[in-house]
Amino acid sequence: MKRIILFFGIILASQFSFAQGFEVNSYQVEVWIDTEGHFDVTERYDLHFSQYKHGIYRNILTKYDLLTSENIKEKREIKIVGVEVPNHKFEASSSFYSRMNGYSQIKIGDPDRTIIGNQTYEIRYRVKNAFLYEEDATRFYWNLKPTDWYPAFKNVSFKIHFPPKSEVTLDECFIYSGPIGNNSLSESFQLALNENTLIGTSHTGKQFKYGEAVTALVELKAGSIKEHKPLWPFWNRYGWTLILGLYGFFFYLIWRMIGKDDKVTTTTSYYPPRGIDPAMAGYLINDRQDTSDLISLIPYWGYKGLLKMETIDKKGWFAKDDTRIIKLKNLPSGSPAYQKTLFRELFRHGTGDSVLISKLKNKFYTDMARAKTQLKAAARKYYSPRSRTTRTIVYVALSLLLFLVTPVFLFFWGILAAVTAVVSFIVMLILNRYMIKKNTSGNQVFTELKGFREFIKTAEKGKLEMLLKESPIYFESTMGYAMAFGEFKDWARKFEDLNVPPPNWYSTHSSGLYNMNSFSRSFSDTMSSASATMVSSPSSSGSGSGGGGFSGGGFGGGGGGSW
Repeated sequence: MKRIILFFGIILASQFSFAQGFEVNSYQVEVWIDTEGHFDVTERYDLHFSQYKHGIYRNILTKYDLLTSENIKEKREIKIVGVEVPNHKFEASSSFYSRMNGYSQIKIGDPDRTIIGNQTYEIRYRVKNAFLYEEDATRFYWNLKPTDWYPAFKNVSFKIHFPPKSEVTLDECFIYSGPIGNNSLSESFQLALNENTLIGTSHTGKQFKYGEAVTALVELKAGSIKEHKPLWPFWNRYGWTLILGLYGFFFYLIWRMIGKDDKVTTTTSYYPPRGIDPAMAGYLINDRQDTSDLISLIPYWGYKGLLKMETIDKKGWFAKDDTRIIKLKNLPSGSPAYQKTLFRELFRHGTGDSVLISKLKNKFYTDMARAKTQLKAAARKYYSPRSRTTRTIVYVALSLLLFLVTPVFLFFWGILAAVTAVVSFIVMLILNRYMIKKNTSGNQVFTELKGFREFIKTAEKGKLEMLLKESPIYFESTMGYAMAFGEFKDWARKFEDLNVPPPNWYSTHSSGLYNMNSFSRSFSDTMSSASATMVSSPSSSGSGSGGGGFSGGGFGGGGGGSW
């Protein structure tokens, strides 16, 4: 089976090579190694184009995963600079392009002109950060002919010039050729060492096809090539963590100085603050307008005698029960804007003075959104203007940083840094919602609300009995606030053994004993369904290695073709 796959692979590669429309009649590569830690490469191609083409392109890999002789994994990024192609028009990719794509591309030719027949190209460039520094030697490891050139290479030769006084011997020079991974020394070249230059010439008739490389590994004396170590290695690898940490620290400082609420003492309160309805109470307790805040107005209006509710049994196995809300009175004229919007639009979707909850599906969400905006506006009088301004400025700053910092992190530190930056800024944007500080009036209301919420959580039977003697409708008057605080079920459960009748403005079709237990379960289900329906909206349509070498294992991987 493997032989069949290999056979078809060779056929496919041959067809693609033919489609490239050129042959490599000879290839010479010359390398000059410099003690300053870089080397210069000149590649000369003598080609014959059998089809009209614009020219050729050369890709050089720049990112590698290494495994040192101590089995330590290392990520390496080499740099290709100073690209020249004498006598030809060319384009060389930017450093940003190379970092993003993991390779550098040199594209030679004129898009407005095609060529055919014999052509000669000479590509020159400098390579940085491509030596392997080990304790016993500094290794030059380079793919003289990489694997991904589509046409076959004929008449391959190379020269590697070592620095003066490097004293390299043939025993320290290793040439590998053939398919990638081949670790046997090449028998395809005649090698010679002449005046500090390693010279290699392929045997007559030898060709190097697609998928085959020619790789040189030279062991230079340890310390003979300058190693450019970063001044602070941690910064090169993890500098992004320090930058994100600094942004987070400044965000925290701004919150401490401008956005954090003053510390208030909590005293137990048995009633909500005067003039604060459940929606406003829900907003002030957590500084945001939730759907549950506005939904809590329904039991509040029921207690005020403005409406009543009745559940409707829909017949059928798969029919879902519905709820009708009936208007009994209009809102008082002095009601806040968010109450007026919610109350008016609620019955606009019905018939006369009643509406079925099911009729609000995919229709009421815009009204709910407008009421939330009005609730937020009404709550401004309880907050410091300075903190609101600061929160807006921080929103803008974080949004700009998200779009500016992310590509910078991607360029310098890679995908992990960029993704972490995106997540971090999104988290800070979410937390910035709480970058708002209450004023003196807001702190006073907040103190009472915290005490009232704490009582709802911890109230004992004896105290509730006393409150019911003072006001038999105590539960009915507070249930909207319990709902805004997310405590309705537990609050209703506390009244089950106190012989408290359910509110008379809510009725259910269910048969059986109608008491506080059955009421709380039915009402919870009804309000959960109503909440989901009121906010529902229509769905939209629409590798290198230290130690021993092998063919294709060095830096300078890549290839090229025609265009």
